[in-house]
Amino acid sequence: MTYETRMDDRAFAALADPTRRAVFERIAAAPQSVGALAAQLPVSRPAVSQHLKVLKEAGLVADEPRGTARIYRIDPSGLGPLRHWLNRHWERSLDNFKQLAEQEDDQ
Repeated sequence: MTYETRMDDRAFAALADPTRRAVFERIAAAPQSVGALAAQLPVSRPAVSQHLKVLKEAGLVADEPRGTARIYRIDPSGLGPLRHWLNRHWERSLDNFKQLAEQEDDQ
């Protein structure tokens, strides 16, 4: 089996950084500009821009021009692969729990 980088791999890698997660969480609360994000975090505007670039490349955020600023928002299509991955594991865990519960009922 060959390993290829998938979108969910890039998304998980992007969210592995605590500062990047903080940026993502703030954007999830409300779309924001780089300046607004930098004002809330202990990092510089250029650092926030770099974190946003990684999040954008991972498909987790999108941006749109608004006047002279760019407003960043969560990209729902980028969350799809993450949700699919998590749901697959969650469903497997629920199936395993169900089997264990049924085994205890049989005993």
